[in-house]
Amino acid sequence: MRDLIDLFGRIFLSAIFLFEAVDSLLNFDKTKTTMTEHGLTWNQDMLLAGAISFLILGGVMVLIGYRTALASLLLLVYWLPVTFIVHDFWNYSGEALRTQSIFFMKNIAIAGGLLMLVGKGSGRYSVKRLLATTRV
Repeated sequence: MRDLIDLFGRIFLSAIFLFEAVDSLLNFDKTKTTMTEHGLTWNQDMLLAGAISFLILGGVMVLIGYRTALASLLLLVYWLPVTFIVHDFWNYSGEALRTQSIFFMKNIAIAGGLLMLVGKGSGRYSVKRLLATTRV
């Protein structure tokens, strides 16, 4: 049962990163506008292409359970700065403060899940395990 929970946890965790990668690709110009609104004006095309690459690579690696520690670190390199830049709740007041606080804490919880993957590994149902037990 624990192995199935690990598998479903990886599926759910990777879904947000893969969704964000697809959304950023489909809305490339709108994402660049959002970056500008948050003060990210330096070399936006490179930053966005790098972010999308990290999201796809890290998301797929977490999903299939291959080198999940490396994948989680890639995703954290993207996720933590974005969390502090985009969901800067301390700069808001009223209802926006509450909304941004919730988004900030959600992202911190996702970062916690990634850190658990770094420490725990991918589990039994993973490509890593498949490659380790396959005889050539």
